[in-house]
Amino acid sequence: MAGAEPMVADLRDESDELDALVADLPAERWAEPTPSPGWTIAHQIAHLLWTDRVALMAVTDEPAFAALLEEAGKDPGGFVDAGAEELAAASANELLADWRNTRNRLHDELLTVAEGRKLPWFGPPMSAASMATARLMETWAHGLDVADTLGVDRPATGRLRSIAHIGVRTRDFAFAVNGLAPPADPFLVQLRAPDGSTWSWGPEDATQRVTGSALDFCMLVTQRRPLSKLDVTATGEDAERWLGIAQAFAGPPGAGRSA
Repeated sequence: MAGAEPMVADLRDESDELDALVADLPAERWAEPTPSPGWTIAHQIAHLLWTDRVALMAVTDEPAFAALLEEAGKDPGGFVDAGAEELAAASANELLADWRNTRNRLHDELLTVAEGRKLPWFGPPMSAASMATARLMETWAHGLDVADTLGVDRPATGRLRSIAHIGVRTRDFAFAVNGLAPPADPFLVQLRAPDGSTWSWGPEDATQRVTGSALDFCMLVTQRRPLSKLDVTATGEDAERWLGIAQAFAGPPGAGRSA
């Protein structure tokens, strides 16, 4: 499964980096509020655990996942949050051990997915590599909330390229989920990578353009920082509109962050 191996390796590294942030925290610090309203550090890890469990189910037991998807449809706005709330009630040691075991099982199982198989999900079915990329994006975003709570400045890495790629690929989704028609014209997105190189998507002659810091673009599309605080610039009316609604995650429009 060579196609998924690089992404699974990045996902492991991202997960381990977040693990290192919380592994030695006193139990009481797990109750500290994070920038996500109503969520503590425990909720952040619990959410990752819940989603990793569900992703593992999608790989290993598709009928069970289909049943869960049907249940989620009864309360799409609260189903995921309820899962995090329930798991966050565990002790810090239990929660961390469960997340470690679950995520490692998921990473291993993703490497066994047959080429060409599409895994069911809450959105369109996806390949194992795409599933790993989506988990990377979410792990990074929730890890950023934890880092912000702890006052830790995490260095940007080349793993951001995959997160930025999701952000670019979900352009039309962001418009649609906000009840807007996706733009017909292609965009050029050029971002300054952590190593100083340029990551680029789209035709060079596009009139609608987005430029800036790759780190800041990833913060934008995961809605971890408001556009006003970021080094991300749009040229063109459609590009400007996109930056106001961009989201790389599934579900209804995100509320964004005011600070």
